[in-house]
Amino acid sequence: MTDQALPGRGPGTAGPGPDGAGFTYRGAEPELIVVARAEARLRAGTEGVRSASGTDLSALNMFLSDEQLTLEPVFGNEERTRSALPSQPPGPAGGRGAMPDLSLFYRVRGGGDRTQELTARLAALPEIETAYVKPGAVPARAPQGALPDEVKRLKEGAPATPDYTGRQGYLLPAPEGVDAYWSWQRPGGSGQGITVVDVEGAWQLGHEDLADKLAGIVVGNPVQDIAWRNHGTAVLGVIGGDRDEKGITGIAPEAVTAAASFQGIGSAAAIHAAAERLSPGDILLVELHRPGPRFDYESRDDQRGYIALEWWPDDCAAIRWATGKGVLVVEAAGNGGESLDDAVYERRPDEFPEWWRNPFNPSNQSSGAILVGAGAPPPGTHGRDHGPDRSRLAFSNYGARMDAQGWGREVTTTGGFWDRAGDLQGGAEEIAWYTDTFSGTSSASPVVVGALACLQGILKAGRLAPMNPEQARDVLRRTGSPQQDAPGRPASQRIGNRPDIKAAVTRLVPSSVGSGQAERYWDELMPYPRELPPRLRLFVAGAWRNLNHPAPEIRQAVHAAFAGGRPDVRVWYSDDEVVGLVVAG
Repeated sequence: MTDQALPGRGPGTAGPGPDGAGFTYRGAEPELIVVARAEARLRAGTEGVRSASGTDLSALNMFLSDEQLTLEPVFGNEERTRSALPSQPPGPAGGRGAMPDLSLFYRVRGGGDRTQELTARLAALPEIETAYVKPGAVPARAPQGALPDEVKRLKEGAPATPDYTGRQGYLLPAPEGVDAYWSWQRPGGSGQGITVVDVEGAWQLGHEDLADKLAGIVVGNPVQDIAWRNHGTAVLGVIGGDRDEKGITGIAPEAVTAAASFQGIGSAAAIHAAAERLSPGDILLVELHRPGPRFDYESRDDQRGYIALEWWPDDCAAIRWATGKGVLVVEAAGNGGESLDDAVYERRPDEFPEWWRNPFNPSNQSSGAILVGAGAPPPGTHGRDHGPDRSRLAFSNYGARMDAQGWGREVTTTGGFWDRAGDLQGGAEEIAWYTDTFSGTSSASPVVVGALACLQGILKAGRLAPMNPEQARDVLRRTGSPQQDAPGRPASQRIGNRPDIKAAVTRLVPSSVGSGQAERYWDELMPYPRELPPRLRLFVAGAWRNLNHPAPEIRQAVHAAFAGGRPDVRVWYSDDEVVGLVVAG
């Protein structure tokens, strides 16, 4: 195990709050969770708690009555939960052991500010295995300090929102971006047929750039707070912003996006309820983190010590249930600046059940989720420098458990700047806010989700089976643009590779190289859509093949060959791309 690395100074080392000083989200309440003993077979209802096995529950019901508490099944009706247990998929994805019994988890209602006191008293009851408190979960966003007034722009008086896609470097080819433009030219490559649900707190669902494929809220009630709303809006924009002439474009603009709020039901229940509404191959994004054991679960404005939700037993059980169903779960690793390999995460808290094992340790049973860290964007993005491209940002958690990274700073998307109007476009109309500074493992995770949605869409369009959770984790680890070193933050502090859609497709769908003679050509000096590079298009073997950024001498040689009336232009191609060309006449 390694020790925690303390942040240094210089690019990439600023803390996760404004000016490194931190920030607070309102409405993050702790959750008191009870784990029942399996043999008691508890069944909670409006008349109290009964036992399906005939166990005497008089002490439990008396305690609940005296303390004015109720037990609520975290995952819904116990009998239905047990009958809905997904079957294990074949192969490695099914090798994670028996699925957790979700019917054993209960949430305690009515404890108020007495949660710590009630924990020990509940755990002492004979029908209860244990009880524990989960600190309030908050978005894993790491905003920068307040921006100078001269870079802010207001919508008032503007005839229309400008096109900001030129600021979305994460759409570009690898290594800078995930190569979304390439993906959009492939059948299904815009995320067609894939549904993504974002689990967090709130969203501006009326935003002008989220109209085409937004399905709304599938579970829970949104938090009534502008900072939460800006966060969720930013996440949805990165994934599924509309592809039009204004604002931004999501990585997977044809994917259906939806929202699931944890308010009132808790994070584990929200994850489970969202997964119930998804099919194998769809994607569930967990955009929350919470205080971990490093600082004794203390809520901190600087987010130091915050970790991914899967460390808590009920959240891990919900995630394992979802991945066991074949849903890809992408999880923000957290902004705590923590090594998840540290020994502090191996120590089982006294309140956790005895069967708990640290899910951050790759030797233990995995949740099956894709854990995402925050990497630096290319230096100079928006005129700022956060360190070497793809290096770990100091606030990002890291370790062997990490699967992939996304942009952790300078993400241009929908929504405002933390708890105020957008820094890229503000004004009175919240539905037209845009930001240039979405950040944290919160911005990194939807970048990975967008790439996965494109990949699943390509597989689906090709009538191939979608990736299961194990396959998705494997392709992210085996392809992509590698993590880079930064001073004090070497690549050995693993956050993983930045996704490369094109490289992942090559691995998932190997294509053979074909050859033939060009029958006609088209020199596309003005590409359409305009985001595409200049192309020389050659019709070979019944289809158009593209040569991007053709050298002037190649363009001239092809022109001359066809102008001569008897062209002999031999082309080697992979899919619709030219990989070799010889002009013989």
